[in-house]
Amino acid sequence: MKTKSFRSEDFKKNWHLVDAENKVLGRLAVKIANILSGKNNSRYTPNADLGDFVVVVNAEKVKVTGNKSKQKNYYRHSGYPGGLKVKNFEKMQDDSPEKIIKKAVKGMLPKNKLSNKIIKKLKVYSGSEHPHVGQQPEELSL
Repeated sequence: MKTKSFRSEDFKKNWHLVDAENKVLGRLAVKIANILSGKNNSRYTPNADLGDFVVVVNAEKVKVTGNKSKQKNYYRHSGYPGGLKVKNFEKMQDDSPEKIIKKAVKGMLPKNKLSNKIIKKLKVYSGSEHPHVGQQPEELSL
């Protein structure tokens, strides 16, 4: 029995549209990560980028469960001593809601060189409008 190996150049990538309004952040991020990496297709190959493009709209309306809106923190460091910056979920949702979903999905992708290529196929927008109408993304109900 031979193992079939697929290449990303042989397949056309589809576009999917996800509405994040009133969706739980973690559950949404898992499903998006599976679509981006291609695990929802029968042709899944771990060492090839066979996933589809995902456009997420209404990122500012994503929810978290429990007290995470007050307790969940996002950290970044400038590289200098004392350069740690901390924002909680509510502040991050006001400032840049796109980064919340991107960071959650990136954390669920494999930690290798392929994840940098995969995360570039994720397009996140805070409003309901997006510039990818020409690609005719199909609506996904998650």
